[in-house]
Amino acid sequence: MKREFLLNILFLLSINLLIKPFYIFGIDRTIQNRVGLEAYGLYATLFSFTFLLQIINDFGLQSFNNRNIAQHNQLLPKYFPNMLVLKLGLGLIYSCLTIIIAILLGYGQEHFSLLLFFIINQILLSAVLFFRSNISGLGLYRTDSLLTILDRLLLIIICSVLLFSDLAPQPFKIEWFIYAQTFTLSITAIVAFSIVFNKLPHFRLKFNPSFLLLILKKSYPFALAIFLMTVYTRIDFVMIERLLVDGKKEAGIYAAAYRLLDAANVLGILFAGLLLPMSARLLKEKKSIRPILRLSLQLILCGAITISIATWFFREQIMFLLYDDASVYGANILGVLMFTFIIVSSGYIYSTLLTANNSLAKMNRIFAISVGVNILLNFLLIPKFGALGAACTTFFTQFFALVSQIVIAKKAFQLSRDFKLIGRFLLLGILLAGISSTISNYSPFYWLWNFLLVLFSGIGLGFVLGLLQVESFLELLKQKISLPIENTKSE
Repeated sequence: MKREFLLNILFLLSINLLIKPFYIFGIDRTIQNRVGLEAYGLYATLFSFTFLLQIINDFGLQSFNNRNIAQHNQLLPKYFPNMLVLKLGLGLIYSCLTIIIAILLGYGQEHFSLLLFFIINQILLSAVLFFRSNISGLGLYRTDSLLTILDRLLLIIICSVLLFSDLAPQPFKIEWFIYAQTFTLSITAIVAFSIVFNKLPHFRLKFNPSFLLLILKKSYPFALAIFLMTVYTRIDFVMIERLLVDGKKEAGIYAAAYRLLDAANVLGILFAGLLLPMSARLLKEKKSIRPILRLSLQLILCGAITISIATWFFREQIMFLLYDDASVYGANILGVLMFTFIIVSSGYIYSTLLTANNSLAKMNRIFAISVGVNILLNFLLIPKFGALGAACTTFFTQFFALVSQIVIAKKAFQLSRDFKLIGRFLLLGILLAGISSTISNYSPFYWLWNFLLVLFSGIGLGFVLGLLQVESFLELLKQKISLPIENTKSE
């Protein structure tokens, strides 16, 4: 399982690193530069607002289903038709409730012209994630990996035509970006549904109220966990826009810096998506999760520490390279957010393992406290420090949540303190910070080459300190994989 996990992570990272960085920096960033801070700030605010309520649309079905199908493949024909009917009903409730809350919050006509498409997009996104939870639960990891990039690939093609060709009738509008997302998510949903459909011996939509209520009851803890995590990670945008006079502009600055955190978070999200069904299967077979936990932490933290430190020392150059409206203020926001990446990436690992272990009640108590901490700090810091205050709030909230999850995981899995591993991570950070400071201050080369040199230095230190092991990669290249990449048989 450890070898299978490493192989699939390499495949997953390879295809995503080819597509998603180009989308984030080539398309998304260019759109913000074209439409300006205020227009993009409104886009980011409305996206975050509709995303906050996404839990009504999902209700934890994705995580519950992923874990359940991974452990019991034979339940797919029974669960899928019933849960699809449930998804349709939840989508309708989500749409109505989002519109009602938007009216109560005072959103006007300019917002509603975009809000309706945001709602459609969130419903489509939830459908894609639900279909993918069945695909990865069946062990079709490679197929699921390809689906993670399909909508982004299509979006790159469409937006590239609108941004970089003469076919567009007028300057790019933020509305076009939203419409393009609707189209690409629709295509991805159709493809994902077709894959699941082909794995079913028969298919007929079913409406079984007692069974649906049972599913809702079982998925409720997952829903609450996802909702609470979404609140303390996404409410910043809404609070910035609502609490500040120039809220749209500040939200745009925050979005510009947050984009790089989102780009880095792709690593953690991919790890979590692959780790959940694999760890659920290990727990079902009563096998130890310590090897896969250690491997995950070594891989993701080595990358997170390297990226965070490198970005901190070159934060101003990065922001001024990427954005027409860049400022030192925005660069400092980026620096704080990227140190948050170290914490968030670790949190993805521990929260995924605890989810697979069904330790959701304890996690939800932590997340509920985190929501309170986040909202309180935002109310205190945003009026005084603007978007920078929101970035500091994000750091402290994520740190609290991570420490609490580690405490729970230690008890749940009888984990001992690995001081050697912790020491190696600390040594990596100290050595890389020294190298970064020296290179940024004394190197005669262009800053971008210096930035890449720091990244390669972090990777090199990872191998030297034993966090990245050459033997593991060579073993994958030399030996045949005993476990199949795609496994469609029931266990």
